[in-house]
Amino acid sequence: MTNHHQSTRGKPRVALVTCSRLADLDSDDRLVLDPLAARGITAEVAVWDDPDVDWSTYDLVVLRSPWDYALRRDEFVAWAATVPTLVNPADVVRWNTDKRYLGEMSAAGVPTVPTSWVEPGQTWSPPADSGEYVIKPAVSAGSQDTGRYDLADPEHRTLAEAHVRRLSAAGRTTMVQPYLRAVDTEGETALLFLAGPDGLAFSHAIRKGPMLTGPDLGPDELYKDEEISPRTAGDEQLAVAERTLAAVPDGTRQLLYARVDLIPGPDGDPVLVEVELTEPSLFLGYADGAADRFATAIATHLARPA
Repeated sequence: MTNHHQSTRGKPRVALVTCSRLADLDSDDRLVLDPLAARGITAEVAVWDDPDVDWSTYDLVVLRSPWDYALRRDEFVAWAATVPTLVNPADVVRWNTDKRYLGEMSAAGVPTVPTSWVEPGQTWSPPADSGEYVIKPAVSAGSQDTGRYDLADPEHRTLAEAHVRRLSAAGRTTMVQPYLRAVDTEGETALLFLAGPDGLAFSHAIRKGPMLTGPDLGPDELYKDEEISPRTAGDEQLAVAERTLAAVPDGTRQLLYARVDLIPGPDGDPVLVEVELTEPSLFLGYADGAADRFATAIATHLARPA
């Protein structure tokens, strides 16, 4: 039987896809290079929009840190469709890079952060209540263009309206969500899943500290700094993550990795913030054996039959 991606030229070649601002790859992702080499897999770093890269020469093309795509999503999605050995695949990229998928998750019974949507050209006024809200674009990476607003503060109300207008003027859909205060103490839990012989399997979890300290004023930054530490996932978190993955269109068999981000809701039960299937940080350096497991997942995909 012929292997689906196995090179006939000797060692299989894998591209680890990044962006020009991280041309040497994110430091966490570099942890997988030695484990791949130990498995006889040649890994090369490649920038997704570099016209000189011949993607057809790779046995597998692995999305890692192409974090500059948010303002060029159409171009990124079109590029993904030209790479037949891309993981996660192009149809997943198209679906997952627009956070309106959260509506599908909610409709499927997954507990999610309540979200309202403001389409370009629509007028928006802050809710009448005085709670805290998060405003962010439906297409983003690394918490870019994301802000936290206390609507009891008149200045914040003005800045919130300006944020939505700024996104709308750029033709971007805006998400408005209540700020879940539990993140200030409990943080956010990211559960990481990696491919195995029988599909995705839970690998490890981390805690992210609170990142949003106030309004977004539009600085040019690739991603916001994160406070990361190891975490043991609880049974309820694992259950919500499994429900989330079960609701992914066309299933998870085709996926190399998945990250499910959860925050405690008002009642303390975990709710979905995002399911990251395109270019999530995998936090390989925060769990023993995680880089090795990721290399095994890549090898598993390389060996899958057509």
